[in-house]
Amino acid sequence: MSLRSGIDLELARLSAIACSGYFIGLHIRFAAPLMTFQTYDQRWTDHYTERAYALRDPMIAWGFSATGVARWSEIAIPDPFGIMAEAAGFGLRYGAQAACGPISSRTIAGCARSDREFTDPELAGIEAIVLRLHAMTEPPDSLTPAQVEALRCIAAGYRHAAAAAKLGISESALKARLTSARERLMARTTAEALQRAKDYRLL
Repeated sequence: MSLRSGIDLELARLSAIACSGYFIGLHIRFAAPLMTFQTYDQRWTDHYTERAYALRDPMIAWGFSATGVARWSEIAIPDPFGIMAEAAGFGLRYGAQAACGPISSRTIAGCARSDREFTDPELAGIEAIVLRLHAMTEPPDSLTPAQVEALRCIAAGYRHAAAAAKLGISESALKARLTSARERLMARTTAEALQRAKDYRLL
């Protein structure tokens, strides 16, 4: 099974538990996650984003201060901006928060329902899914020399043909190296792979 298929399978499992949606930020480093996935109502997402609630969200604060899983109703963190009450107005009345990983690469997830609290088995399921997603998306600690060479050429502004000539390989071989680098860095584009490689200090 490919990485993408594995992620999709776990997200489908999360959707089955969180019938009012979820948000997950994987491997948050330097305040930015490696990947994010969310299925909350778009109206709530827009409302939340426009007001920069991520900076004041008590559930995000909990995710950086604890690991494990807990119901929103059990998390005793002040909410002076009333974010959770607003969320309830968008159908996110009951929820669970899960967090795992070191503080330097934390994964945080929120899941919601509109009808009832999550059961203990559902909480265990959420935590297991988040742990699996965190493990399968662990950023690499190195690239192969061939991948590094190919990315450095592109970063220097070479087009594919010129980069291949500089490295003494065919253009198809260069593209294969770039493809493998993108897959290793879990990036959709070469530009994204370059940025991640720089962020992870692999170049």
